[in-house]
Amino acid sequence: MELALVTIFSTSFVLALSGALMPGPLLTVTVSESSRRGAVAGPLMICGHGLLELAMVAALLAGLAPILVRDDVFIFISLTGGAILLYMGISMLKSLPGMVLHGSSSSAPAADGRNLVAAGVILSAVNPYWLIWWASIGLGYIVYSMKFGLLGVTAFFCGHILADFAWYTLVSFGIARGRHLLGNSLYRKLIGGCAVFLIAFACWFFYSGVTKAMTAF
Repeated sequence: MELALVTIFSTSFVLALSGALMPGPLLTVTVSESSRRGAVAGPLMICGHGLLELAMVAALLAGLAPILVRDDVFIFISLTGGAILLYMGISMLKSLPGMVLHGSSSSAPAADGRNLVAAGVILSAVNPYWLIWWASIGLGYIVYSMKFGLLGVTAFFCGHILADFAWYTLVSFGIARGRHLLGNSLYRKLIGGCAVFLIAFACWFFYSGVTKAMTAF
């Protein structure tokens, strides 16, 4: 029993880490926020991400997987997510001229912390591929973990979320430690690059949604 739980935890950690290493909207915003708010940004955003993933585990256990893989759900999330990411990217580009790095603190105020947790929830929810991962690979892991009861599902989720925390904390810490090397010019270039990536992700989400709609209807 103990060996099975360790195996579930370890394999869940490795699989989640391989996914966390891939670039995406959540990682892009983590980089931009870490340069401004410090090492706290990554862990706070993963707190929001983790809350949503916990809700997803509960939804899958309740039998909602067939709904999550429906074409209309994918299309809706793709188009909605694309619109949100496009708005975020354009807003970042518009704010570039007035952005300054000086005065940034390594610890964010409470209000900012709440905003980062909410950002973690939103950026995860609007990614249709996150939804598909959980309705396929994630569901398979949960079904296997359920053979060992609540402890099995807990081992799976802990391994999964700890991988996210480990990688995003490392990214935030690395960006925050390098802030003293950034002048305002390099800082604006970093934020501008993140904005361009968000717009690119928005276009990809739009393309995915439209392509799915053309083949589904």
